[in-house]
Amino acid sequence: MRTFTTTETHQALGITPCAPWRVLNIKTEPGYRLQVTFMDGTTGWVDLSHWLFSKRIDCSFFEALREEDFFELATVELGVITWPNGADLSPDAMYDEIQLSEQWKPI
Repeated sequence: MRTFTTTETHQALGITPCAPWRVLNIKTEPGYRLQVTFMDGTTGWVDLSHWLFSKRIDCSFFEALREEDFFELATVELGVITWPNGADLSPDAMYDEIQLSEQWKPI
């Protein structure tokens, strides 16, 4: 398990993400889950376990996330969850669903 918190300002660009749906920090959990905290304090879970092993992911850059060691390399860049291969997750979709049910599972 790994925890990552975004810096308030992207040093190279001088940008401070402030939209409430931007991700502030994450903690990777076993089973392809992320504990997520947004800029406004909203917290919840992102469960990618089913989605990552669906046929929709085959031959995409998300396929690399099936390796647990690679999945744990998730970081937050300017309020977006990203991985070293360029994979990222839309924070606004996560935020809306987490506000409703405290969990987001992509379809």
